[in-house]
Amino acid sequence: ASAMIKRYIGLGNALNVTALNAIGMKYVCLLNANELNVIDSNSLKLASLNLSACSQLAKDILYAKAKRAFSDQHYLPAYYGLIEPYLGGAPGADLRDLSKDNVNMKVSTLAKLRTDSLMSLTLSEVQGLLGMNLGDLEKWQNKFPIREWVQRQKQSELDKLHVGLTGGTQEGYMNIVIPKFQPPSSAPLGTVAMTLHLLPALLISFLMMSVLS
Repeated sequence: ASAMIKRYIGLGNALNVTALNAIGMKYVCLLNANELNVIDSNSLKLASLNLSACSQLAKDILYAKAKRAFSDQHYLPAYYGLIEPYLGGAPGADLRDLSKDNVNMKVSTLAKLRTDSLMSLTLSEVQGLLGMNLGDLEKWQNKFPIREWVQRQKQSELDKLHVGLTGGTQEGYMNIVIPKFQPPSSAPLGTVAMTLHLLPALLISFLMMSVLS
């Protein structure tokens, strides 16, 4: 399929609505960045695509194109339904705008957002996005990336939602991720252990020499 798509484009054919629908949901993620960039934004108005298996770069490119394609409908109720398949590439600022529009986003869609975009959202903004679907958030609270977002929120604020969310930051505490350090690659473990074992004796010898001098 990838070879056929490349051959089609190599012959000078455009990735218009007909081509995109022929490629369809199954093969759209085979397109590379250069191929995605030549897609006419207006072609997305009539194409039916599924980007769930695409790379983040592909989602970012197609979201930008979809935003341009549907820009004339941005203030209409139908806008969210048009842009929803492409939200996996949406920046945090655009999601914050959507949170004001009563879009009733599904939690499954929230979980497919760009991780950095989701982490930038406040509790009230997520509440605004989900609307009537807020109660479903509890079912997803132990799944990535919802779990990470929940852990960034104050538990006292989560409790105010009354949807059973747990795992937030307690008052007076901070969630700290402790990095796992690896032993120096240039020194064998035995050498490192021996050095640590002898360190107290070396320090004592140094102090005694300092006193005697």
